[in-house]
Amino acid sequence: MTYLRIVVASFLLFMGSMVGANSVIAESNEPIEQQAVNINTADAETLSAALKGIGLKKAQDIVAHREQYGQFKTLNELTDVKGVGAGTIAKNEKVIVVK
Repeated sequence: MTYLRIVVASFLLFMGSMVGANSVIAESNEPIEQQAVNINTADAETLSAALKGIGLKKAQDIVAHREQYGQFKTLNELTDVKGVGAGTIAKNEKVIVVK
């Protein structure tokens, strides 16, 4: 009878630890809110880290365009940068700020 109690207690402890582990896993799957990025002030590293579909080279092109032609006045002006299309803007429009 004592052996049975030990087995049942061990099983309950094990199941309790699994429930706790599952709740931690569920919490980690919640989406992480992205911070807004100002395309007129952010450096290339920040742009490439914050924007989907924008690597470091394309981010450097955005910064170079901004330095050559001045600040972006609208989000759609990003399409003036070679390789940045409407799809890329659509994927990122919630995190891009134009100030």
